[in-house]
Amino acid sequence: MKSEDEKKIPIYLARNAKGVRELLNTKYEMLEFEKEWYDAFGTPERRGVWIIWGNSANGKTSFAMQLCKYLCKFGRVAYDSLEEGASLTMRNTIIRHGMMDVNRRFLLLDSENMDELSIRLKRQKSPDFVVIDSFQYTQMTYKQYIAFKEMHKNKLLIFISHADGMYPNGRAAKSVMYDATLKIYIEGFRAFSKGRFIGPKGYFDIWPERAEIYWARKNEKRQ
Repeated sequence: MKSEDEKKIPIYLARNAKGVRELLNTKYEMLEFEKEWYDAFGTPERRGVWIIWGNSANGKTSFAMQLCKYLCKFGRVAYDSLEEGASLTMRNTIIRHGMMDVNRRFLLLDSENMDELSIRLKRQKSPDFVVIDSFQYTQMTYKQYIAFKEMHKNKLLIFISHADGMYPNGRAAKSVMYDATLKIYIEGFRAFSKGRFIGPKGYFDIWPERAEIYWARKNEKRQ
């Protein structure tokens, strides 16, 4: 028999509550990253929110494409090009990174707004992972971001953001950074893991040669 207090607990609260044993027995879908991807980001969860930010000319777009190509090993990827659309520069980026190799698993969206993207993600056989470039072009408030995230809990949402120094640009983007499970900061052709999933190395070299030169010079200035 339930006590009077137990009878007063709303059903939705009972559903949302988990005991320690239940939580420990919960199985999570993980991305089994390997080699340099594991060294940088460990074994991240297959769904949730990631954010990538950095100043221009540091390799941010190149990293995003490399990440998309790697994620195609695990499922279908959509890249929502809000800023550039299906422009010549985006076409050149896709060619440069050999995205034809993953043609059947990679989809470029031509400036699809968030309402349209949301409809797409609700369909059967919709992409597993979506990269949104950029957060600023979504024009979402943090409240709207939370609502969008809650509607698509079964997806991995990856936002690319403009930077203001070492942080994402704008109050809403900074709030997304704090909420995201994986935060990836780009500087000097190197992607640093600053989130909850960090591999033994903690960073990924986008262009190893240029990264080595950049960080060697930066370390010299510090000395």
